[in-house]
Amino acid sequence: MTRRLSLLLLCGLLAFSGGAGAVPFSLPTDQVPPREVGVSEHLGSKIPLDLTFSDENGAPVRLGDLVTLPTVIVPIYYRCPNVCNFLQGALARALPQVRRTPGKDFQVISISFDETEGLADARQSRAIYYQAMQQKFPTGAWRFLTGELPAIRKLTDAAGYHFRREGNDFQHPVAIFVVSSDGTISRYLYGTSILPMDLTLALVEAAEGRVSPAIRKVVQFCFSYDPQNSKYVFNIFRVSATVILLTAGMLFAFLAWTGRKPREPESKP
Repeated sequence: MTRRLSLLLLCGLLAFSGGAGAVPFSLPTDQVPPREVGVSEHLGSKIPLDLTFSDENGAPVRLGDLVTLPTVIVPIYYRCPNVCNFLQGALARALPQVRRTPGKDFQVISISFDETEGLADARQSRAIYYQAMQQKFPTGAWRFLTGELPAIRKLTDAAGYHFRREGNDFQHPVAIFVVSSDGTISRYLYGTSILPMDLTLALVEAAEGRVSPAIRKVVQFCFSYDPQNSKYVFNIFRVSATVILLTAGMLFAFLAWTGRKPREPESKP
């Protein structure tokens, strides 16, 4: 009887968790982010260094001529109304606290994935964030690039960074990645809470040629990208499904164990 009850409870919990974890059940179709928006980590892969972009002075620059140090690459678009500003603002706060020497041990490159942006956009963004750092970051250690769509796509595809244009705006993940001096992708960092220690560790690993998974990988699991609000939101359905499955497993094991009856000794004739 106890085992039968435990099986019924387990089946019921599994059915509930299956319904809770199904995105089409929990969200209207028009709110489900497209599959091509997100990050598929390409750790250990190299970005194409032969690509040409334009810098904040309007000069053409070859990516390989810039990436000569461990480099933080920041995919954004300069006219973004919110989340890109939060991301670069978080970087501006964190960079002066990184325990490496900018311009010598590392550098930062922001690259717009909006091919319609140009010199004025890059210059304005550079002025804003350098002013925010109050001269605590050397000139030239944070570059601001724009480019044409083919070069942009080759770079973002190589990094597994997938975005989608929606009118004048974009649906895109909130992520940056760190490459070594030869362009090898060594670490991804997610969200707008950029910690100086996370950046320092990622840059040290890039300098040593080490490749590591994301420090706070939970962001990909517990948070889903919301293209309507350009932010990560807590995915209660996936988390609750996991908790329910774990609880169901423990309950089943407990009931199965307590339901055992000691074998009666065989009677001797």
